[in-house]
Amino acid sequence: MPLPLSNTASRQGTAWLPCRISGWPARRGAVSLGSMTARQPSPPAADPAQGRNQVPGRFASPRAAALAGLRDAFGVPMLVLGASYVGFGSLVHGAGLDVWLGLFSTFTGWALPGQIVAIELYSLGGSLVLVAAAVAMTNARLLPMTVSLMPYLRARGTPAWRYYLFSHYVAVTAWAAGMRICPTLQPEHRLPYFAGFGTTLWSMCLVTTALGFYLAGLLPGFVTLGLVFLNPIYFMLVFVADARHRGRILALVVGALLGPPLHLVSPDWGLLITGVLAGSIAFAADLALPRKAREGRDA
Repeated sequence: MPLPLSNTASRQGTAWLPCRISGWPARRGAVSLGSMTARQPSPPAADPAQGRNQVPGRFASPRAAALAGLRDAFGVPMLVLGASYVGFGSLVHGAGLDVWLGLFSTFTGWALPGQIVAIELYSLGGSLVLVAAAVAMTNARLLPMTVSLMPYLRARGTPAWRYYLFSHYVAVTAWAAGMRICPTLQPEHRLPYFAGFGTTLWSMCLVTTALGFYLAGLLPGFVTLGLVFLNPIYFMLVFVADARHRGRILALVVGALLGPPLHLVSPDWGLLITGVLAGSIAFAADLALPRKAREGRDA
């Protein structure tokens, strides 16, 4: 059936008609009478969390998401990280430093490996430049962790200063929880959840640092060291439990196989070399395996 067009539209050969594109807001689009093709709007940038089983309406508000993060921090994450910082407080006491230095370290540089390096080198009489360089190298891992997490935390209308503020909480435990939980949330609830989770753990670590300092005389040395290593063990178990991500499992397996022999070859550099090799091999394998599977199906 011919379309009723005005004389002007007939002379031009083009009519401006309302065009409703499925899934997009109604807008006016140019429709050619010859081909009847619609000029469609370009789709928005894809959310990196698409396909990760988001739960619409899981929280009623950002405040509810923050409270949920606070509640999730209680339990195993708080116990493990708290025990590790009890060990750190004992190390501060054993190094002959004041409790306020230990608390300042936890307040400003919430990353246990770097804090331990700072305390050990300072107690051995290392220069300030040496301590700063060693801590910077130890905490360099936090940069790729932040880069990988930030796309899941971004939401429209969030001030930039909030990202800078809460990036302080990008440490092993909070990062692992953020990578596992935040992609399943609505975009506006992700940063509040991460903030609630991280603030709870960070505050608790300040308390347990002081607790470990004043309990140092009651804890044997081997117990103190054992408490410090609880956190990396927990971190490893979190990734093992999340077996959906093949790349993480590959990195853990390859690292476990390469770590002991490389430590024998170079005790000073073995751990660093293991991390670089295991991560690179797992990343390359994770990219290559799906391609082979597709090629096999196409053949």
